Amino acid sequence: MKSAVQTPLADDLAVILNSTYTVLHSICAIKDCNMKTNITLKIDADLAQAAKVLAARRGTSLSRLVADQLAEAVRKDSDYEAAKRRALAKMAKAKNLGWQRPKDRGDVYDR
Repeated sequence: MKSAVQTPLADDLAVILNSTYTVLHSICAIKDCNMKTNITLKIDADLAQAAKVLAARRGTSLSRLVADQLAEAVRKDSDYEAAKRRALAKMAKAKNLGWQRPKDRGDVYDR
């Protein structure tokens, strides 16, 4: 395996690239840059056409429409999970009222 030859030009280029990355990373941290990624969806042709019309009516792109809907679904799921954790934590701290599961149905109905 050959190793890369280090030259002053290569060293300078490495410093410049590293500095550029650091600056861009800092800008993204300040501006809260979101890296975008493409996804491919397979949906019914009629649904795709209807979605394009809906996006146009709302004055947005199909991509933005789908992204917003996905973001909302993820946010709702995250909110649900957070509420579930809070409820379970409260239940764990709750006073034990001494309830015990009946051994059989007859105990419940006094048969």
